[in-house]
Amino acid sequence: MRLVRLFSYITIGIVFSTLLSSQPPKRKKLLAIGEVKGFQHDSVSHGLAVIERLGQESGLYDTYIRTDSELLTKQKLKAGNAKNLDYFDAVLFYTTGELDMSAQQKADFLSFIHEDGKGFIGAHSAIDTFYDWPEYGEMTGGYFNEHPWGVFDAPVIVEDPNFPAMKGFAKTFVIKDEIYQAKSYSRDKLRVLARLDPDKLDLKNPRVHRTDKDFAVAWAKSYGKGRVFYSTFGHRPEVWDMPEIQKMYLEAIKWAMGITQADITPRPLPGM
Repeated sequence: MRLVRLFSYITIGIVFSTLLSSQPPKRKKLLAIGEVKGFQHDSVSHGLAVIERLGQESGLYDTYIRTDSELLTKQKLKAGNAKNLDYFDAVLFYTTGELDMSAQQKADFLSFIHEDGKGFIGAHSAIDTFYDWPEYGEMTGGYFNEHPWGVFDAPVIVEDPNFPAMKGFAKTFVIKDEIYQAKSYSRDKLRVLARLDPDKLDLKNPRVHRTDKDFAVAWAKSYGKGRVFYSTFGHRPEVWDMPEIQKMYLEAIKWAMGITQADITPRPLPGM
């Protein structure tokens, strides 16, 4: 009788464990901010809609799209149903200019990444944001410093094909988009994933400010315990419809949320 009871307990335990293991993983939460102060990118709404769709189709995350910065806080909000940073696993910026954030919000936002180990994904003009807040530039890895060639057929070299967000690209490719030139960024603090091919650029353009010919188009870095990804791609609405760009941002979000892993040890410019 005891053996029968023991066998029943074991069977129930196995069934229960199987049910638990077969449950889909809990969906992550992404806060996508499209607040713009200054230059108006027509692709912001479409880009964030693509980000939301990728989360739905993959079943990995739910997206909360906002055009304001109210939820970028750890403080309790007046509205009873309002979410704050404690609810989210990562924040994505497709932003421009000096956003409406208080000093407390800024401290909470950096703590969300640096101390809590959460993720940040910057799309295109995310580094054309918060010039008056140097800690933000330190977190993102750099700031916008013009786009010398405007929208053009940009020749890209993938430096790290093993990083999840780069696996959808060929080793070299051409993309018609507006490519930012970055300043205040150092390869000592981040891992460049892809860059422009300087041998195929007009380096005599008067708006070229980088003398090292290092024009990164995507990078990843750590910020305290957190993970940061940035790419200049996404100026044109059509770019967001490219399967390889969608794969890049999806994989970047997964990595920033800790779903996937990658080596982001900083490396020097190849050939230097």
